Amino acid sequence: MEVGEVDESTVVEEALEEATVVQEAMEESTVVQEALLELSREARELYLGGLPGPGGVHQARVQEVSSPPSALQFLRRHVSPNLPLVVRGGCAHWPAVASWSPAALRAALPATQVTVAVTPTGLADAAVGEQFVMPEERRMTMAAFLDQLEEPVEGEVYYVQRQNSNLTEELGELLGDVTELPWASEAFDRPPDATNFWMGDERAVTSMHKDPYENIYCVVRGHKDILLQPPTDLPWIPYRELTPAVYKQEGGVWSTSPTGDPPLPWVAVDPLRPDLATFPLYSNSTQLRCRLGPGDLLYLPSLWFHHLTQSQGCIAVNFWYDMEFDVKYNYFNLLNNIKKTISNRL
Repeated sequence: MEVGEVDESTVVEEALEEATVVQEAMEESTVVQEALLELSREARELYLGGLPGPGGVHQARVQEVSSPPSALQFLRRHVSPNLPLVVRGGCAHWPAVASWSPAALRAALPATQVTVAVTPTGLADAAVGEQFVMPEERRMTMAAFLDQLEEPVEGEVYYVQRQNSNLTEELGELLGDVTELPWASEAFDRPPDATNFWMGDERAVTSMHKDPYENIYCVVRGHKDILLQPPTDLPWIPYRELTPAVYKQEGGVWSTSPTGDPPLPWVAVDPLRPDLATFPLYSNSTQLRCRLGPGDLLYLPSLWFHHLTQSQGCIAVNFWYDMEFDVKYNYFNLLNNIKKTISNRL
C-alpha cells in the first residue's frame, strides 16, 4: 500500500463502528422514551385523569370546589401533590369584585401612572418568528389606558401586566379592595412575595410558560380562559432557542430590536392549535382547561405550564408565593436533563 493511501477495510470498519454507535444510541433513547411515556400514562391514571381529545392531545379537568378549603386541606390535597384547584367564589367577598368597573377606576385613579405593555398583535413575551419578543412598555395615566380599552384600534394592544408586584408599587390606592387569602398564606407558611394587577384587551395572550412560584390567580371582572399542563409533560412540550428582542413603534410602524442578550429557550408549540405534524410528541401530553369568572380563583402550582386568554377589559389579581425548592424541583430538573440527553443523542 502506497504512502497516503487509505485502507478500504479500515474505512469500512470505522463506518460500521459509527453506525453501531448511532444504532445503540437510538435504541437507548427509545427505551428512555418508553419510560417517559409510562410516566405520563401513570400521571393520568393516578391523579390527572384525561382521555384523548379530538386533536389527539389528552384532555382532563381541573378539580373545582364551591368554597375555600381549610389551610390543612389545601396543603394536603393540592400544595403537597402539586395539583391545581379552582375555587368558585373564592374571592367573591372582595370589595373589588363589586366595585372595580372601568368607570370606578377612572374616577378613583384618573391621573395615576401605570406601566402598560403595548404590542401590535397581543403577543407579549412570546415567540415571533425566530425571536422572543417582549412588549414596548409605556407609562400613561389610568384614564389614558382606559381610553385605549374602550376604543381599541387595530395594530395596538394594551395590557397592564407588569409583574413586579405592580398592585402594591403602582396602584396602592386599590389595596383596600383586595385581601390576602389566609388559608393560602397559612398553607404556604409565608405572606405573598408579590401581588400583581392585570387588565387588558381581549386580544392580549399570555403564551405558554411555567413559573417558579405558587400562584393564586383571582378574577375580579370579566373572564379568563386558562390552559394548564403538568410538569410531567415536559418531555412532550417542544422548546426552541430564540433571540430576545423588544417591540418598538415609531411613526405608527412597528419593528423589533434585539436586546443583545443570549438566546432564550421558549415553548415552540401553540397549545390552542398544536401542529402535531411538526411536533408529533406533543400528542402524548395532557391539557387541563378552566374558565374563571368574577370572584373565582385558581391555585396554579409551581412548574405547571399555563397559557391564558381573556375577555375585553378583564381584571385579575394574583398572589405569587416563592415555591419550595424541594424534591419536586429536583425531579423536574432530572426530567429536563433526560429530555436534553435524548434530544442530543438523536
